[in-house]
Amino acid sequence: MSVLIFLIPVALFTALLGLAAFLWSLKNKQYEDLDGAASRILFDEEEK
Repeated sequence: MSVLIFLIPVALFTALLGLAAFLWSLKNKQYEDLDGAASRILFDEEEK
C-alpha cells in the first residue's frame, strides 16, 4: 500500500503532462487541415 503514495502523484503528473501537450497542439493549430495531409501523399511533388 505504501507504493500508492508514490504512484498516484506520478499518474496525476503524467495525465497533466498529456493534457498540457494536447492543449499545446490545439493552440498551435496542429489539427486544422486533416484532409490536406491525407491527400498530399497521393500526389507526386513537382521537381524544381
